[in-house]
Amino acid sequence: MHAFDVLGDPVRRRILELLAEGEQTSGAVTAVIQAEFGISQPAVSQHLRVLRENGFTVVRAEGTRRLYAVDSAPLREVDRWLEQFRRFWSQHLDALATELARGKRERRAKGG
Repeated sequence: MHAFDVLGDPVRRRILELLAEGEQTSGAVTAVIQAEFGISQPAVSQHLRVLRENGFTVVRAEGTRRLYAVDSAPLREVDRWLEQFRRFWSQHLDALATELARGKRERRAKGG
């Protein structure tokens, strides 16, 4: 499965967001996803499996618990692909930064 196919699903993106905060048990992830998306525990498990099988997460056993964490390798691949498009938004962000700095200078000059 291609990285964008994996990331195209909002449930899987949300799981990765949760795991970006740090390692979490499958139970903790499931509780949040069930509350936010209203899907069953087996459905959440399937999403976790897709993420694991495609290299986006790693899992380790700790007793009877399964702890999931982000594996950044596929995300670096996505980042490399996005690199070719950064110029489209970098110029706009640079222009915004310039305008914000200009506004700060003008407020200081007016004594505000």
